[in-house]
Amino acid sequence: MSFTGKYELQSQENFEPFMKALGLPDDQIQKGKDIKSISEIVQDGKKFKITVTTGPKVLHNEFTIGEECEMEMLTGEKVKAVVQMEGNNKLVANLKGLTSVTELNGD
Repeated sequence: MSFTGKYELQSQENFEPFMKALGLPDDQIQKGKDIKSISEIVQDGKKFKITVTTGPKVLHNEFTIGEECEMEMLTGEKVKAVVQMEGNNKLVANLKGLTSVTELNGD
């Protein structure tokens, strides 16, 4: 399965605790929890370019599966991360001692 495409967030689990762990203040978490982000993904083999638009905030990150990279967080902080692929529809990123799972289902 290719991840290339444009996607609207359908659901998220543990959003508030995850955002608190990343260091976002409560007022930003409350504003952001109901915003449906749009992710545009371009995949070339194991290389990914991801642009996530959440309201006025736009993040651009690039990574290669299994290799350490630098990712920009919603806070603007840049952190080291490693992204792995599980199966053919999940990207799992480990950053700042946390795990983020992005899963594509259906169309």
